[in-house]
Amino acid sequence: MQIDIKVVPGASKDQISGWLGSALKLRVRAAAEKGKANRAVIALLAEALDVAPAAIRIERGHTRALKRVAIDDIDPGEFARRLGSPAP
Repeated sequence: MQIDIKVVPGASKDQISGWLGSALKLRVRAAAEKGKANRAVIALLAEALDVAPAAIRIERGHTRALKRVAIDDIDPGEFARRLGSPAP
C-alpha cells in the first residue's frame, strides 16, 4: 500500500501527529540532511506498524517534506486499525 506523509524534521521527539488531510503527519528529531530524517521516518513507521524497516520505502519526495511512502507486509485494514484513517 502507499500513503502520503508530511514530515517535520528537527522536532523535540519522534511521533506520529495524526492526519493532515489525506497525509499522515510525522515529526522526527533527525535533521533533514544526508537522509537522516528519511531514515527516522522509516524507523518510526516500522515501529508503529510492527513491520520490518525493509518493508517501507520512500517512493517520491526524498528531499521534500511531502513524501509518498510504500509499505509492504500490511493490508489497508490493518494499517487503519493501527494508525487510523484520514479524514474524508
